[in-house]
Amino acid sequence: MSISVSNISKLYNDQKALNDVSFEIKQGEIVGFLGPNGAGKSTMMRILTSYLNPTKGTAKVNGFDVGSQSIDVQKSIGYLPEHNPLYLDMYVREYLRFNAQVYKIDTSRIEEVIELTGLTPEANKKINQLSKGYRQRVGLACALLHNPKVLILDEPTTGLDPNQLVEIRELIRSIGKEKTVFLSTHIMQEVEAMCDRVIIINKGEIVTDKNLDDILDETEQIIEVEFDYRIEEAFLLKLAHVSEVKNTNGFIYQITFDTKTDMRPVVFDFAHDNQLKILQLSRKNKNLESLFRELTTGQN
Repeated sequence: MSISVSNISKLYNDQKALNDVSFEIKQGEIVGFLGPNGAGKSTMMRILTSYLNPTKGTAKVNGFDVGSQSIDVQKSIGYLPEHNPLYLDMYVREYLRFNAQVYKIDTSRIEEVIELTGLTPEANKKINQLSKGYRQRVGLACALLHNPKVLILDEPTTGLDPNQLVEIRELIRSIGKEKTVFLSTHIMQEVEAMCDRVIIINKGEIVTDKNLDDILDETEQIIEVEFDYRIEEAFLLKLAHVSEVKNTNGFIYQITFDTKTDMRPVVFDFAHDNQLKILQLSRKNKNLESLFRELTTGQN
């Protein structure tokens, strides 16, 4: 197991940032760690990188305990923090050479990571001359220098423009073919584009842990319909495959069906049979964004 977290809690004075968090990540997975601001994402990342000690519980990375074997943990991971710490006055190769010496690895690895991260066109520039996207590439190159088995990336796409997003997304996806990647973000589209699995945290607790395919392939669908006058919800609950009915505003209803079959014709027939007029009718498949909102705000 690349990452194993068991009953981790973290308190800052009386404030609980993490509450009894447990999960495991297998070798070769790309896992997205989602949550609203302040949910505990960065705290969990810092514990896994041995920068923070948990108040309670245990965590292992590549078989090393984050508390008692912190040096071994840090040698075996590549870490890109949210605020990428770079020496802006250094040239790209100079900066990577400096870090190679810190890791005590052969400097021949520098050219390998430059090519791997697509830095070749910018490798002779100072870091302060690079765009935000290329600075992120330098951070990733540094994280990959010592050829770690696990990459831990904290908000790796923050502040990038759409073109840079695509570039970094493809790079992380490529790296994930050989390594375990655990990345935190609050951008749903990035998770859907890069990850195999999603863990959502809210108020310091894990609220879901699912394979992305299972989320995107869920059979549940929501039909939103507006009639010309109000009706009793009990009538709509009698429709086939209905699991929930909500009157959201005036004559507007959200009907949740537990089936992949498009149920709009069924709602249309219901309106016709009961002499109702439909003012609007739309289908909303539950996706990652709606699941996130439901689990972190209680809203669909």
